[in-house]
Amino acid sequence: MEKKSLEFEVADDHEVWVHDSSVDHRGRSPSRATTGSWKAAMFIILIEFSERLSYFGIATSLMIYLTKVLQEEMKVAAKNANYWMSVTTLMPLLGGFLADGYLGRFSTVVVSTAVYLLGLTVLATAQLAPGLRPDNSPRVHEALFFVAIYLVSVGTGGHKPALESFGADQFDEAHAAERVQKMSFFNWWNCALCSGVLLGVTAIVYAQERLGWGAATVVLAAVMAASLAVFLAGRRSYRYRVPEGSPLTPLLQVLVAAFRKRRLPLPADAAELYEVNPPQSGKKRLLCHTYQLRFLDRAVIVEPGAGEDAFGPWRLSTVTQVEETKLVLAMVPIWVCTLPFGMAVAQVSTFFIKQGSVMDRRLGPHFELPPASIFALSAIAMIATVAAYDKALVPYLRRATGGQRGISILRRIGIGMAFAIAGMGVAAAVERWRLLSSGSALPSVLWLVPQFALMGVADGFALVGLQEYFYEQVPDGMRSLGIGLYLSVIGAGSFLSSLVITAADRASSSGGRAGWFAKDLNRSRLDLFYWLLACIGAVNLAFYALVATKCSYKQTVRAGRVGDDKSAAAGFVAA
Repeated sequence: MEKKSLEFEVADDHEVWVHDSSVDHRGRSPSRATTGSWKAAMFIILIEFSERLSYFGIATSLMIYLTKVLQEEMKVAAKNANYWMSVTTLMPLLGGFLADGYLGRFSTVVVSTAVYLLGLTVLATAQLAPGLRPDNSPRVHEALFFVAIYLVSVGTGGHKPALESFGADQFDEAHAAERVQKMSFFNWWNCALCSGVLLGVTAIVYAQERLGWGAATVVLAAVMAASLAVFLAGRRSYRYRVPEGSPLTPLLQVLVAAFRKRRLPLPADAAELYEVNPPQSGKKRLLCHTYQLRFLDRAVIVEPGAGEDAFGPWRLSTVTQVEETKLVLAMVPIWVCTLPFGMAVAQVSTFFIKQGSVMDRRLGPHFELPPASIFALSAIAMIATVAAYDKALVPYLRRATGGQRGISILRRIGIGMAFAIAGMGVAAAVERWRLLSSGSALPSVLWLVPQFALMGVADGFALVGLQEYFYEQVPDGMRSLGIGLYLSVIGAGSFLSSLVITAADRASSSGGRAGWFAKDLNRSRLDLFYWLLACIGAVNLAFYALVATKCSYKQTVRAGRVGDDKSAAAGFVAA
């Protein structure tokens, strides 16, 4: 009876208090009833909605602004847009590092949002002040414009990784109900994200055309400021992670320890490898040993006869530290394999928008669709995909496979990459048809619906999958950096897209020939560029499938595996 009573007390305690590494706003163990879960996540999702509203209100109109207001050539504008998107999506690597190691995720969100607001304020000033407008001071206006949008980049660099990981931190993976809620969190996070995108590329773009660029920017700044106030109002309901210094230090310690003991033989029994006991690990989750990258296991061997020095952090690591290092190293080929997908995504907000600007955008006798609003098609497709995936596909697959996730993360990413390849192929075919019919009446912008829809479906599978993969598979102490790695796929993809544009332009225009990227879109050959991206993506998808079969998911000692399958081979090929 006493034993049963003790078990009930432990179970009740687990239901009342959260026993992971989080704390409440006073630094105590969080109460499950008053903190975290959806009641806290909704505050966080709201500020993400406003940030995406602002970002896409700027990003989708960027090509139009650069070519029409700043009078840049199309290829120069495309390069500037791609460089800006690259910086914006690579900055989260630095922001995630600072959030995880030093500032904390909550503080990083507040500081980066302030920088974001500063960028919007500078942009509104440059667009509204009579002496700074492009018709009066074109050089000054251009300088202030780029300063403003790169301040937005810096703000996004801290905001995106810290906020998304902070939102996911509100769910306790050791609690069965919250673990299932967390699997849905990334889906509904992206629904809110796409809702912000949808409003940004419709209402905000409409305001830019009818009320002026400056008035629309003032609206964006006001919405961002209001959402920051709401975010701060939810402070008491959040669960916080205390930063513990550089998240990269334990990884370096494993590499150094393994190198120092590179001549030691590996033990036949994994039980001989060093690990702290669960009571000593505190709230830190312990990971199971795996047999991948076994050379790193030497970092966990206790050197015989080395004395107390053998237990120093740079000479001896734990199994958990080594497994975390293995997971990070295993992410490198996955990250590389997703770069062609990032290149395809970069076209949606650049050349896709430019295509729409030279087509018939009339929807009825009295309404003409703004070019940047065409991006709404992609956002709608992503919202529909994520909703159908979470509410229809996943429940069916859970019943069919018996797994909580329904479909493995890496397979979900691979499906999204396949849709992106199809999107590039359709875009090439539509663009070729548009060029052949350029001498007659303008084709309707509705011909772009299939390519935008395919890219929206690709985002619904691949982008959400990348978020889950890089958040869940990194060590617990570097999850903001994990979100930064996911975002860097898009940033590096945009940068590679710029390099491919430059290389293709030089190759196609050599010998005095007309290049692929003329100032007049009707004299360009975007269709060939799209086919090039589709071919790169197809070859890469085959390589990705090979790499994915070699990867393993994180497996914890106390909570069991995170993920449905021991290896991605089971998840990618058989799921």
